[in-house]
Amino acid sequence: MMDLAAVRELYESLAACHAAVREQLGRPLTLTEKTLFAHLTPGQELPQRGKGYVDLHPDRVAMQDATAQMALLQFALAGRDQVAVPSTVHCDHLIQARSGCDSDLAAANDVNAEVYAFLKSASAKYGIGFWEPGSGIIHQVVLENYAFPGGFMIGTDSHTPNAGGLGMVAIGVGGADAMEVMAGLPFNIRWPRLIGVHLTGALSGWASAKDVILKVCETLTVKGGTGYIVEYFGPGTSSISCTGKGTICNMGAEVGATTSIFPFDERMAEYLKATGRGELAELAHEHAPELRADPHVGAASQEFFDQLIEIDLSTLEPMVVGPHTPDRARSVSGLGAEARREGWPLELNAALIGSCTNSSYEDMERAAAVARQAISLGLRATVPFYITPGSDTIDRTIRRDGQMAALEAIGGTVLANACGPCIGQWQRDDISDGEVNSIISSYNRNFSGRNDGNHATLSFLTSPEVVTALALAGRLDFDPLRDPLSDGAGGEFRLAPPTGDDLPVAGFETSLTGYVAPPPDGSAVELAVDPASERLQLLEPFAPLAEGDLEALPVLVKIEGKCTTDHVSPAGVWLRFRGHLDNISGNTYIGASNAFTDERGTAISALTGEQALLPEVAREYHNANQGWVVVADVNYGEGSSREHAAMSPRFLGCRAIIARSFARIAEANLKKQGVLPLVFDEPADWELIRTDDRLTITGLAKLGPGSRVTVGVAHSDGTADEFGCSHSLSEQQVEWFRAGSALNYLRQQA
Repeated sequence: MMDLAAVRELYESLAACHAAVREQLGRPLTLTEKTLFAHLTPGQELPQRGKGYVDLHPDRVAMQDATAQMALLQFALAGRDQVAVPSTVHCDHLIQARSGCDSDLAAANDVNAEVYAFLKSASAKYGIGFWEPGSGIIHQVVLENYAFPGGFMIGTDSHTPNAGGLGMVAIGVGGADAMEVMAGLPFNIRWPRLIGVHLTGALSGWASAKDVILKVCETLTVKGGTGYIVEYFGPGTSSISCTGKGTICNMGAEVGATTSIFPFDERMAEYLKATGRGELAELAHEHAPELRADPHVGAASQEFFDQLIEIDLSTLEPMVVGPHTPDRARSVSGLGAEARREGWPLELNAALIGSCTNSSYEDMERAAAVARQAISLGLRATVPFYITPGSDTIDRTIRRDGQMAALEAIGGTVLANACGPCIGQWQRDDISDGEVNSIISSYNRNFSGRNDGNHATLSFLTSPEVVTALALAGRLDFDPLRDPLSDGAGGEFRLAPPTGDDLPVAGFETSLTGYVAPPPDGSAVELAVDPASERLQLLEPFAPLAEGDLEALPVLVKIEGKCTTDHVSPAGVWLRFRGHLDNISGNTYIGASNAFTDERGTAISALTGEQALLPEVAREYHNANQGWVVVADVNYGEGSSREHAAMSPRFLGCRAIIARSFARIAEANLKKQGVLPLVFDEPADWELIRTDDRLTITGLAKLGPGSRVTVGVAHSDGTADEFGCSHSLSEQQVEWFRAGSALNYLRQQA
């Protein structure tokens, strides 16, 4: 499955590449720089951090089933017969969690049959590896089979950086980026700045890798990593397991980071050997200096990083973040007091472990260590307790070694090897919509409505072992380090800190069940798309925009506060329409808070003056051939990589989004789809926009790198305002805008 010869060829080129760059820069190199320069298109000028755009050549593309649909529908328009780089599709997002793994998987195969058939046919036609439902979550499967130190991959999921746990630069992207790379084009990105996280000491007791990244989330906040790659270094890195490193890199997406990365070490080599890649481990050892930062970087780190964070692992104790955001952090000991002050329900309604972030063998070992202490006293979880293995390999291994039995013995319900509740695929029957309740999980994301579609659910994140302890207590205000549990016989006992191996002594029960390799020649394969389908729809290229300025555009919505991609294009029940652009556009902005109305997801029509759901008003404009704009707040598009959050607005007529700031993937996706992303020169100008304004955007004739754009505001009372905006478009991205989308531009070139 992995092309060892290709990895060897890359490794043998690294030393000369790095030596040449050192000579040009006149200094040593960080690990991030080494990896990026090794994948840089030859002949480009040396880039400046945070400024110029560069072309890079990934080694691999990975797609999950929800985002792969649109990526492959776009690829079908690109005019290519086969993918140009190794690529895979992983069916993990469309499986709804309800009653248990077997019944849930059977239901998913029935409900999603036409989508799976399309993905399987497209994979066979274009030479893509296909992982069937139940085989595992994309990031865990990639770590087990494809990731390698020094490699570079892109993936159509925001948590693609999970592969940084194996020393890989792995970047989450939209489907249009994946389509271009699969078509043989380079991946274009602004050269990132660097945040260095210096780790010393070692984790102990209840502290885990999860607490490292929760500490980073607290430090950087949800937007502090935008435009940066986070590079971990220092003696503490070697004390963290390979999968623990993966957990940390995975959740780097929550601070907006482009990706995160760890240096190659013996823990990675051990993991490679344990997952059947011993030859690769030996090859990495032979080239180890090129898979780590130059020695001087660690000794004088302030010279090499734009920002530095110091973390002494030996001082960490378990942390809990939430609700509604992953950067609201405190130690587990402080959660109870804060919950009382805030009036949050102390009684938990559910506890959940697993997901792509925390479903490794080590995670399940430590959670099982807590469960076994309860079993010895005949205790069970006092709330519904759900377990999501990350892959079929993990599932089989922990069943063999007893961890699954221990978790089931305290009342755990085993869900399918899929994303499930982590991305909104959770059918809850215990609460009603709008009911305030508290849940705790080991997942990576906790925006309002994220897990169950109920914006009143208060979702908290922590490590799997702490989740298991709180499942036993059933309360938010339980501190497993200090508080006792009832032993069921009138006495009390305290949980001992969890222990466990990070790798199975008997080796993994490696499973390739569900993997379907593409045929040598797929040219005769027909794409399985029924013209009458409600779930799949072949794409039509977007019409290019008329030349000239954008004039008299109504403001569909003035978003105040957090607006994630979940707010723009929610998942949950809408996942079934990910392959049908027209139908999924029915959810556009239904989670957004509009400053012009009192009810979430609503707008006032500039054509009728009546209030209606945002997607209804947007479609009304679309049907009238009336373009429109969105005015947004800080860090617009935070969260998932879903390009539907760009494609649906574009499909319904969005011409521009003017925000105080953008999250990286969201901004990139807008550019790909031909929507103009603009940033207020003065954030306070956001206040100028009124309900029934019309905006005119001028300066587009001279649109280019660093150019200025002016927005004129015509108020209904006859008065006017004006403000300036900046943008980050490169010359090529301007061409995408003029063509109507990146796909249109690609088709023109072909």
